[in-house]
Amino acid sequence: MAESARTFWKGYLRLALVSIPVRLVAAEKAESEIRFHQVDRNSKQRIRYLKVAPGKGEVKKEDIVLGYEVEPGNYVFMEDDELDSLKLSTRHTIDLLQFVDAEEIEPLYFNRPYYVLPDGEVAEEGYRVLRDALWAKHKVGIGQLTLRGREHLVALFPMGEGQGLVLDTLRYDSELKNADDIFSAIGREKPREDMVQMAEDLIERRSEPFDPAKFRNHYAEALRELVKAKLGRGETVPVEEQVEPGAKVLDFMEALKRSVAASGGGEAPPEPPKKGKRASAPPAKKPPAAKSSKAAKAPARRRAG
Repeated sequence: MAESARTFWKGYLRLALVSIPVRLVAAEKAESEIRFHQVDRNSKQRIRYLKVAPGKGEVKKEDIVLGYEVEPGNYVFMEDDELDSLKLSTRHTIDLLQFVDAEEIEPLYFNRPYYVLPDGEVAEEGYRVLRDALWAKHKVGIGQLTLRGREHLVALFPMGEGQGLVLDTLRYDSELKNADDIFSAIGREKPREDMVQMAEDLIERRSEPFDPAKFRNHYAEALRELVKAKLGRGETVPVEEQVEPGAKVLDFMEALKRSVAASGGGEAPPEPPKKGKRASAPPAKKPPAAKSSKAAKAPARRRAG
């Protein structure tokens, strides 16, 4: 199976007595950004972060406990088994509880998208029926899904007419700051009408359909070009890497070459002779999207036309 279609979760999309087998595929790219390690320039060793206590030094893993600060200086300790007991069992179902107009969901509630695919030929008919019904009614399904022991609020909507379904995890209302408090210091008086009219005219002249492919991440492109240039000049340094026995080591050069190739920059220059182990490049998270005000009733991401 291609990396781009690797299944993240399998289960059932349930509406009343109807259950449709589905699987989720992450919509975000796993390697959308190059990440760096800190290295001691002189010793050529990776810099590690130690967990230490003042006056004691490094603390063993088995002696570390999670603490919740209830007031300054006073904590409640949480043991691993106590936290594990709070985790919800995975039911492998996405229960659709209600349907709403897309405009009712403010953009800042959306958190992380997943593509939803039918799991098997038998599931495809029911999948298409639900997809087309949501599109025809311009509705979004709201439900709950348990992932890694935690219950998530989710929204289900069609990507477009005749296309697939997308599931987006939503933030709970309690996770967001009160926008009224944040914007309370902004003046309430109306600006001059002629200035507003000028702004409206400018907005109208620059209005066009949204095409995300037109926008580029110039910093990421420049960074990859810099990496590519350094590889071409042979500017690689062997860095000592402490690896646990049996752990898989990913060659740093190979990881960089994959990142350059994934960015559309073509093949990277030939790899210089190896001089030692390279630091592995961990998968990077995609930069978070810009968020809008909770108070401002901006239209949500709407797939239905």
